[in-house]
Amino acid sequence: MNNFNDFFSYVINQFLTIRLVDCIDIFLVSCIIYYVIKFISDKRASKLALGICMMLFLLLASEIFNMNAINFLFSNILQVGLISLVILFQPELRSALEKIGAASKGIKILSSSKEHKVSKVTAAIENISETAQELAKDYTGALIVIERNTPLGDIIKSGTIINADIDVSLLKNIFFNKAPLHDGAVVIRNQRVYAAGCFLPLSTKDDIIKDLGTRHRAAIGMSENSDAVVIVVSEETGTISIAVDGQLRRNYDYNSLKIELSNLLADDSTESANASST
Repeated sequence: MNNFNDFFSYVINQFLTIRLVDCIDIFLVSCIIYYVIKFISDKRASKLALGICMMLFLLLASEIFNMNAINFLFSNILQVGLISLVILFQPELRSALEKIGAASKGIKILSSSKEHKVSKVTAAIENISETAQELAKDYTGALIVIERNTPLGDIIKSGTIINADIDVSLLKNIFFNKAPLHDGAVVIRNQRVYAAGCFLPLSTKDDIIKDLGTRHRAAIGMSENSDAVVIVVSEETGTISIAVDGQLRRNYDYNSLKIELSNLLADDSTESANASST
C-alpha cells in the first residue's frame, strides 16, 4: 500500500512541475508526429516506412543477440539509406515544405478595397462555375487550376501567358477541342486567366479509380504538390470534379460548384481583404 501511495505521490508531483512551456512543447511535438504520420499514410512512402521499421527491428535484434554479420549489413544500409530517401522522395518533401511555407506566409499587400476584392472573387467564382457547367453540357474536357498561397510559377512557365479577365467565352474557346491550348490546364491567378496550355504533375497514387483519365490524375497531382484548387470537367462523362489536398470530389453542378468554391476561396479573399484594410 505504501508503494502505491509513493507512486501516486510521484505522479502528482510530476504533474505539478509541468510548466506552460512544457505543454506547448508537447503540443508541438504531437502536431509534428501527427503530420508526419499523415504525410506517410497519404503517400507511397507508407510501404517504404513499413520496410524501414522491419530493418530497424532486425538491426535491434542483431544487437541483442550479437548477430555481427546482420548488424554490419543493416548498419551500413541505414547510413546510406537516409540520403537515398531524401533523393527518392524529393517531390513529396518539396510539396510538404511548400505547404508549410504557404501556411506561414505573411500578410499580402494589396491596394484594392475590401468590398472590391470580395466582389472580384465572387465574380470569378460565378464565371468559373458557369464555364464548367457549359463545358460539361457539351462534354468538353477542361482543367482549371486556381492558385492560392503556393506560387505556381513553374507550372505557368510550361504554358502560354494570357493575363486576361475571367470570361466564360474565353475559357470555352481555350478548351474547344480544336484549339491549340485545349489539352493543357488554365491557371487562374489573382482572379485572372493568367496562363493556358500548362502541364501539371501527375499523381503517383496507386488507389486512383482506373476509370479516371490523365486530366483527373493531373488534377490530383497538382493538388498534392500545392494548395491549389483544381477543377476538372470529364470529356467522356461531362462530370465536374474538384481536386483539393490530393483528394478528388466529384459530381458537381453549377450551384454546388459555386458553393464549394466559395467555401474554399473564402479564406483567401477574406485574408487579402483584411490585409488591404491594415
